[in-house]
Amino acid sequence: MEGSTQTTGKPIRCKAAICREPGQPLVIEEIFVAPPMPREVRIRIICSSLCQSDVTFWKMKEFPGICPRILGHEAVGVVESVGEDVNEVVEGDRVIPTFLSDCGECFDCKSKKSNLCSNFPFKVSPWMPRYESTRFTDLKGDPLYHFLFVSSFSEYTVVDISNLTKISSEIPPNRSCLLSCGVSTAEVEAGSTVVIFGLGSIGLAVAEGARLCGAARIIGVDVNPDKFELGKKFGVTDFVNGANCGDKSLSQVIMKMTDGGADYCFECVGLASLVQEAYASCRKGWGKTVVLGVDKPGSEVRLPSFDILHTGKCLLGALFGGLKPKSDIPILLKRYTDKELHLDEFVTHEVKFEDINKAFDLLIEGSCLRCVIWMDK
Repeated sequence: MEGSTQTTGKPIRCKAAICREPGQPLVIEEIFVAPPMPREVRIRIICSSLCQSDVTFWKMKEFPGICPRILGHEAVGVVESVGEDVNEVVEGDRVIPTFLSDCGECFDCKSKKSNLCSNFPFKVSPWMPRYESTRFTDLKGDPLYHFLFVSSFSEYTVVDISNLTKISSEIPPNRSCLLSCGVSTAEVEAGSTVVIFGLGSIGLAVAEGARLCGAARIIGVDVNPDKFELGKKFGVTDFVNGANCGDKSLSQVIMKMTDGGADYCFECVGLASLVQEAYASCRKGWGKTVVLGVDKPGSEVRLPSFDILHTGKCLLGALFGGLKPKSDIPILLKRYTDKELHLDEFVTHEVKFEDINKAFDLLIEGSCLRCVIWMDK
């Protein structure tokens, strides 16, 4: 029973998969999870899905990479207990944690123009956002670091209320967890031409969003030709193999295909060079390039200032696809239950918690889109 008097206000001893060394298999150990502080919530994780960002920071040897850390940021769980001054959720509620805060109080959260909270800005921090401290310790009493304010590779975790969205318990957890990060759809005008660089789960989510919006043409770019057949399920109409462009650049190929450039280009890999190709591939006057991929810290995008002035194009980033978690996640879940939004096709593998390292292998090999990790199956 969630929030029983046996655990409320007390540390919980449970299992977690810990990254002790960069790039080394996660180690499942018993840990202590402290009670939530004011405006925090302790949740029992039902399942998580593995994201490429988990793999990126698992490999990272320099800060913001840090060890020992509990990774994982795409999940769904049940509220076990709440800290003081938490009124939005109660024990037993089904919730989705998100890496992006949505406090509902700051100027940006109240604005329709932004999803970037000012009170709790996004950062790859080893701490909780409100108190700059950890809720995890190992059995020796040593601290374990957080990841993206979620750390879902643990049977229990503590999340700030600004990073939690309450959802219906009727939606399968191995589908709802995808909206914690991996599936945030794009908004484009009907009739648009859209180019997507990288047909992983992020790119396919963009394709799905473009399909729902009525895009006339959705061009997928990838170096794996098998991605085209998969992409068709999400609305991809054309495919460009980035490895087979001959003596032409990707942007030259796309400019010819689109008769002058795409209305929208989405970079979903996380490569500065690909951002430049995407920018060069969008149409002069109104073309928009949206960066969704996570590049390594310190990477720089270089664009000719002459082109910026004379082409009238737009380049922007979009954390969490530009969505506001607390208001937009319920909308996406309703679109799923109404059979408008495709989520089932994203889950290609499911494993038990003790097999979490197999999930890493599958994603690194390119064998899966999303692998769901069940905590108690």
